Amino acid sequence: MKPVGNLSSASASLVLQEVTAGYAAVSAPSAAPAAELREVDLHVAAGEIVCVLGPNGAGKTTLVRVASGLLVPWSGEVRLLGEPLAARSRAEVARVLAVVEQMQDIAGNFTVRDVVAMGRAPHQGGWMRATSEDDGIVDDAIARCDLLKLASRPARALSGGEQKRVAVARALAQEPKVLLLDEPGAFLDVRHQLDLYELLATEVKERGMACLVVMHDLNVAAQFADRVVLMKAGRVVAAGGVAEVMTWKTLKETFDADLYCGVNDLTGARFFLPMRGRRDAST
Repeated sequence: MKPVGNLSSASASLVLQEVTAGYAAVSAPSAAPAAELREVDLHVAAGEIVCVLGPNGAGKTTLVRVASGLLVPWSGEVRLLGEPLAARSRAEVARVLAVVEQMQDIAGNFTVRDVVAMGRAPHQGGWMRATSEDDGIVDDAIARCDLLKLASRPARALSGGEQKRVAVARALAQEPKVLLLDEPGAFLDVRHQLDLYELLATEVKERGMACLVVMHDLNVAAQFADRVVLMKAGRVVAAGGVAEVMTWKTLKETFDADLYCGVNDLTGARFFLPMRGRRDAST
């Protein structure tokens, strides 16, 4: 199936153009190691949430690592705010791009507030001295992520869901123009998951951020995404609006599973339910 929708934009905040990437080293020109991403075209504009969906092993996390500059693509280009990502220093990238990774690794006995305050580091001088403005931004991020009661507790002692909220607060404190999130709803209960995505939707619109979110929950994506990208085996299967892309046929092709696609009579939002059924002999 050909990708749906316009997948590149010169004015977008984040652009991946014909990106092929992987983790195995290429030892010779004739070598052909397995790529995690294959000729991926994708863009995220300011003020929009783009949700990336796909089965395990589709390359979603690799996509985030390439988009953040942590993994250099074998071919193709990543552009951040109109400039090649490879031409920017890590300090320059950190001032405009924030990442919330799938797994959190909090070292030491830092408190929740300490960790959130680390988001201000790219904007501070060599002495890392916080200003009153920094303090206000950190306090606001803590409040927005419902962490006020946990602010003085050691971050390592928190549950997985609470640590995820701390990571999101740190990213918001960074005040990025581009925000990348890999499964931000993981470990969160239903209330905090919905609160998180409501917060992201508000922040993206009010601050004009470009937000790329990797997730598994089709129903949440259908409610909050401005556009959806479906991936399978390192390639983009389809990209576009929710109604355009999240159809039975396209989801079946992406996930190799039958999903009932319905529409909520009250909100008009699409919803999806897995269906028991006969699997194709080839799957």
